[in-house]
Amino acid sequence: MVVVTGQNKASGDLDDAMSSSDAEDDFQEPATPTATQAEHSLSLLPQQFPEVVPLNVGGMHFATRLSTLRRYEDTMLAAMFSGRHYIPTDAQGRYFIDRDGTYFGDVLNFLRSGDLPSRERVKSVYKEAQYYSIGPLLDNLEEVQPLKGEKVRQAFLGLMPYYKDVRSLHTALPPAPFKGDESFSFDLNDSRIRLTKKHLERIIEIAKLRAMQRKARFAKLKICVFKEEMPITPYECPLFNSLRFERSESETKLFEHHCEVDVSFGPWEAVADVYDLLHCIVTDLSDRGITVDHQCIGVCDKHLINHYYCKRPIYEFKITWW
Repeated sequence: MVVVTGQNKASGDLDDAMSSSDAEDDFQEPATPTATQAEHSLSLLPQQFPEVVPLNVGGMHFATRLSTLRRYEDTMLAAMFSGRHYIPTDAQGRYFIDRDGTYFGDVLNFLRSGDLPSRERVKSVYKEAQYYSIGPLLDNLEEVQPLKGEKVRQAFLGLMPYYKDVRSLHTALPPAPFKGDESFSFDLNDSRIRLTKKHLERIIEIAKLRAMQRKARFAKLKICVFKEEMPITPYECPLFNSLRFERSESETKLFEHHCEVDVSFGPWEAVADVYDLLHCIVTDLSDRGITVDHQCIGVCDKHLINHYYCKRPIYEFKITWW
């Protein structure tokens, strides 16, 4: 016979109570998802777009058909509005693109009907076409001015890798202050001046340092621009359709020298002449917001050997800072 005492009964009741509590814990209702979790879940779902899409591009509002945005499959816009990516909306429900919208209308006009922007907007629209990866628009813009002319200009400048690329010590800063400017000298060990700087960058750097030291509004530089491979005299003529001469290696070394200037450009073999390169230099400096004037102040006229003198033209560039 088994006797159940009160203590055992109480213990049993306690065990039952604990089991009941555990069961309740097992069947608790799931917690309500947070707003962040809900948004994350929605972002994983394919996004549906209306036939007419309202857009907010950097605060500027547009509206266009969904088919217009998807006209070219391999563009960023087609990918954005394919439904595979989540695009946030503003308070009015417009799909937001975090990009300056100044030229977005020109992009839409091309997608709609193939229209190209006016000449003064071509370069800016070209940058937008690059951002949105719209290949057909890029191809069309490259065939109109001013981009078409820029392609020709770059082909000419490609003959001079030192124009925007690095250059050796020979045409870098002069090893000593050039004559007539003893109040300003260069320290070739100065980390602010790199002997391998691009020519355009070096012009800007020298002009800035010279103006700061003099505390002046402007700075003047001497720049040599020459097309010939080496100095010549009226007694010599280059080979047919070339600027090269039949000279031995030892003779060539006799003509090697470097004009006492800040920067030298040349030589090159092309129809474009010195004035064309000067125009390129002034244009590129002006595009950087730099005011520049230039004039020819003579030739190098350094005696080399026998009756040979350097006749490379020297130009004075005046850069005004303020």
